[in-house]
Amino acid sequence: MQCGTCGSSLERPGDYCLVCHTPNCDTVIVCFTRQEADLTMLDGNTHIGETTITTTPEHNGEAVVVELRNFAGRVADEIRRKRPEEVYAAGDREVLREARAQLHYTFYRVPSENPVEYVRERQGKRSLDVVQRQPKEKIGGSHTTLIGGRPGQNAIKVVAGHPHVKKIIPGPIDASGTGSQSGLRAKVTRADTNGNVRLLLRDGSSVQENRIVTTAMDRESGEFVGDDLNDALAEAELQWMTELVGFIHAVDINTIIWLIRKHEQLAAPGALELDTGELLAVG
Repeated sequence: MQCGTCGSSLERPGDYCLVCHTPNCDTVIVCFTRQEADLTMLDGNTHIGETTITTTPEHNGEAVVVELRNFAGRVADEIRRKRPEEVYAAGDREVLREARAQLHYTFYRVPSENPVEYVRERQGKRSLDVVQRQPKEKIGGSHTTLIGGRPGQNAIKVVAGHPHVKKIIPGPIDASGTGSQSGLRAKVTRADTNGNVRLLLRDGSSVQENRIVTTAMDRESGEFVGDDLNDALAEAELQWMTELVGFIHAVDINTIIWLIRKHEQLAAPGALELDTGELLAVG
């Protein structure tokens, strides 16, 4: 491939030209599986080229960590070669999180099905605004108390640090349940029709629902912000009750609190086993 500006030869499709110092693509779309990463480069709506990076997953001990880190590092290096304006990502979250940790780019999450077509369709549409404020400046509302002590504060900081979060409004604390020794856990709910989400914090017998105002303009874009927030909470080892996530959008906070109490009464921590019929009966 040749540079679109000066005609110099480029080693790989979409590479930044080191001769005339000009980018040859403005967008990179990465679709991850555990075995490979498919990168597609676009310049505007024009397809520039594709690159595939593969790996052989390890399955034992420290080798798994090293292999994953190296695989994600190769993907990160390939993206750096392009110097794009935007990076979109889909697929395996474990690899995606590791690659994002090695880059300074914000990864915009897109659906795993036809991610390139999805990005192309959205070209020219308004991108999500980026909030240029310090995390502590995003916290407001009439309730100033947060549960969980320092871990609770860390969860709020993780969420407030996201570029598409405008404001966090702490909610009242419900402390009517029995105690738990699992420590603080956090989870972001499904987005509402305006693209806003809620952060649920649980610490012992206390549960707190915090409203998160985002720059998303609809439920679809809000879902991607919520996914990013849950990934960030998982990286901070603050996430909890993944079995409940699929139901949260369909129930109110009282039902969620009931489910948490039910969870606390089970013999095995984390072994939440509720069928849909039981949930609907409660909701």
